[in-house]
Amino acid sequence: MSDQPRVLITGFGAFPGAPFNPTEKLVARLARLRRPALSDVDLTGHIFRVSYGAVDRDLPTLFAAHAPDAVLMFGLAQRTSYLRIETRARNAVTGLWPDADHGVTPTRVIARDGAARATFGSHAAELLHAARATGIDARLSQDAGRYLCNYLSWNAIAAAQRRRRPPVVVFIHVPLVDRPGMSRRATLRRHIDFEQLVDAGEALLMTMVKLARRRPPAITTD
Repeated sequence: MSDQPRVLITGFGAFPGAPFNPTEKLVARLARLRRPALSDVDLTGHIFRVSYGAVDRDLPTLFAAHAPDAVLMFGLAQRTSYLRIETRARNAVTGLWPDADHGVTPTRVIARDGAARATFGSHAAELLHAARATGIDARLSQDAGRYLCNYLSWNAIAAAQRRRRPPVVVFIHVPLVDRPGMSRRATLRRHIDFEQLVDAGEALLMTMVKLARRRPPAITTD
């Protein structure tokens, strides 16, 4: 790995049914972090438009331009009240919910000749421990859904596996948190506020940096 580890942090914008997506603001906060442990780390933030075309277009460009050593991805799970650390992606996509461009995929699988699922790796437990250490309710998940979060997860795992030195990749689902203008009743229903989300995000980022530093060297051939 280079002397300057590279970490890509991604989130999503608003999408049909979710005019507020906290991952957009979360990624901005994490990408601006200034900590001694991050002094030699190159942080890049990116917000995907919630469309299949945007993922297909932007993800290869991001990998090519930044050659990340770690990829920390966030998405919104509106019906979940806790932080979900995804452990796998499924080779499945829904035709029920259109994306932000009003599009749906023509097939119900992501990779026609692919396996049924792909895993993120063995680092989920370490990430779970880091998140829980901040006091947040965090749990492992085996279901990233069938929408854009799962679609990005599958494609990020595939993109990582194609590299000579695969980056550490993970997808985190966050709950809906408070935002300006919410009623007090709505605020009281939230179990996690945005600052708690930032604390957990920082802990996850620090752990991803450590995992990236521990990666074995790339395999080279003569």
